[in-house]
Amino acid sequence: MLACLGLAGFIGLLSLGVWQIERRAWKLDLIERVEQRVHAAPQAAPGPAGWPSIAAKSDEYRRVTATGHFRNDRETLVTAVTNDGSGYWVVTPLETTDGFTVLVNRGFVPPNKRDPVSRAAGQTDGEVSVTGLLRLTEPKGAFLRSNDPVAGRWFSRDVQAIAEARNLTNVAPYFIDADATPNPGGLPIGGLTVVAFHNNHLVYALTWFTLALMLAVAAIRVGREEVGLRGASKASGKTALH
Repeated sequence: MLACLGLAGFIGLLSLGVWQIERRAWKLDLIERVEQRVHAAPQAAPGPAGWPSIAAKSDEYRRVTATGHFRNDRETLVTAVTNDGSGYWVVTPLETTDGFTVLVNRGFVPPNKRDPVSRAAGQTDGEVSVTGLLRLTEPKGAFLRSNDPVAGRWFSRDVQAIAEARNLTNVAPYFIDADATPNPGGLPIGGLTVVAFHNNHLVYALTWFTLALMLAVAAIRVGREEVGLRGASKASGKTALH
């Protein structure tokens, strides 16, 4: 009985190891595709006709470009933690020359530059062209911290919620992480997007395979002991009959 349970556990652990190998192949393919997008020539930011087909698999981290005017009066500050310390992402609507609005994460500002007046040089009024990475919306908030639009507390770049809070219409379902092109006055600081994917699947696979092997060895030992006990029991039974 115990040997059968051990066999079932062995098959289960082996399946988990194979699944991790498959996940590793998927992750390596994802990393390769994203690397190609990040370093590709920028394309025009998708307009309304392309919005329904936008998906993470085919579009996230694509390099895109858009031209228009910033609505600085409707910027949103989103809590951020970067290699430059904690502060805020400055997310500003860009009314494009193509007739739609897209939110642009212009970059990072420290807490003492939260007030737009303190970085007036960067509040560009004229027509601008923005190049950066297409990012999908981040709904609701961060781990254990929910966005509170009424109080103006934002922990994630939730495109729909920000658009509603700022009374924006015809807004793209994605946002653009601006590149490192310097803004007037040096703020906000763009180009801080971290493109990294954890890939520990091989370690996990080896762990599952090792556990499966250990369980198999234990099951074989238990099986041998059970066979030995049954043999001994039959032998003692025959002796008793004689």
